[in-house]
Amino acid sequence: MNKINLAEKFGRISDHWNPRIVAALNGQHVKLVKFRGEFVWHSHEHEEELFLVVAGAFRMEFRDRAVELRAGEMLVVPRGVEHRPVAAEEVSVLLFEPATTVNTGTAGGARTVAEPASI
Repeated sequence: MNKINLAEKFGRISDHWNPRIVAALNGQHVKLVKFRGEFVWHSHEHEEELFLVVAGAFRMEFRDRAVELRAGEMLVVPRGVEHRPVAAEEVSVLLFEPATTVNTGTAGGARTVAEPASI
């Protein structure tokens, strides 16, 4: 049981769209990731995802609307809902999701991180 300093952990991340596991509890992972640019359209058939903006801002796009998120704001994407994060500038995000969640969901592709590293 050690405390986790989010600023220090985010400082160790220099790439984008590559989530890192920072903690685990009750079959869930807490992940840290930096976004910049557009991600792929995807959904998660069985998992919901929580996105908490720690620094910066991004837009979560859905097929019928978009939600702007800034530092201190969070959003839960329900299972089965197609979405795409988009960040004009770098943003630091904490994810809380089941350990089985793959970042690209059903889309797959080059940005898939099937087994995120721990940080």
